[in-house]
Amino acid sequence: MAGLLTSVLLLAVALAPAQIVDLFSGDPAESRPLAAETARPEHAPSAEPGLPPTPDEPFRGSPAALWASGAAGITVPEAKATGWMSTAQVKHALEATRTFLVASNLDPGVLRGQRPDKAMSLINPHQEDVQAFLRTAFRTPGEDHDPLLLFSRFNTSQARPVGDVVKTRGRISYAAGERGALQVTADVTFVYPVTSAAGDGDDIVRTIVRREIAMSWDDPAKVITEPGTFSLSSYKLDMTNGGCGSPTGYFAPAFGAEQSPSAAGAAVDPYDRSTPIDQGGAGAGDGCRTATRS
Repeated sequence: MAGLLTSVLLLAVALAPAQIVDLFSGDPAESRPLAAETARPEHAPSAEPGLPPTPDEPFRGSPAALWASGAAGITVPEAKATGWMSTAQVKHALEATRTFLVASNLDPGVLRGQRPDKAMSLINPHQEDVQAFLRTAFRTPGEDHDPLLLFSRFNTSQARPVGDVVKTRGRISYAAGERGALQVTADVTFVYPVTSAAGDGDDIVRTIVRREIAMSWDDPAKVITEPGTFSLSSYKLDMTNGGCGSPTGYFAPAFGAEQSPSAAGAAVDPYDRSTPIDQGGAGAGDGCRTATRS
């Protein structure tokens, strides 16, 4: 099973002229869901019994079996007045940030290949480089213009989700940013159980996607923006079993005999959230790797 890391650092913001749930509990007699993540963990999750996933238990044998489902696994901190925003405005921005993560990585239609229109509507329309990236990514996906850098999508003619649950674990944090903006950072891992569209549904694998996204909720007196939108500052993707070939705009998990280890790939743990993506986390570096567990 292979992993791919893509890291993209952004981008310019448009300066104003005047200022240049549902918990998957598994067997309640054996385990309880983990508490919400409020800070970076110190180590990777402990090893789980090597049990294969099933249609009824697609997270069996995975640390994600103890994670929350959907938006419930994305921890939102208490809001406090920061930068140009009041406490109420910060609270709204944090909720909108989680809405973006849900709309881009958990929406059932988006997961099945639809355009993430709701998520894209939250991105500052005046951030021209990002808007150009989005237009190109959905028209002609490529290494530098891949919609998977921001959105989770599967081609249902190749792979289809198993059930309606996506396991998540991560958190949102914030601080004062440049020009008085509210700088919000999200670090979230998503676990997608999928099966081959051509099979009988018993061959189940998990595509594991970790995202670190930084966004700037800008002061409209200093930056050209629209109400309720943010400017992207950076985004990083760490993915295993989502495909390592030429970008198609969709994750392309391998099934059955196709799940051969990468000859050149180092072993990585896709559930290890103890380091940032670019500091030795699962899949850090360029190219494909072998996951130690799925």
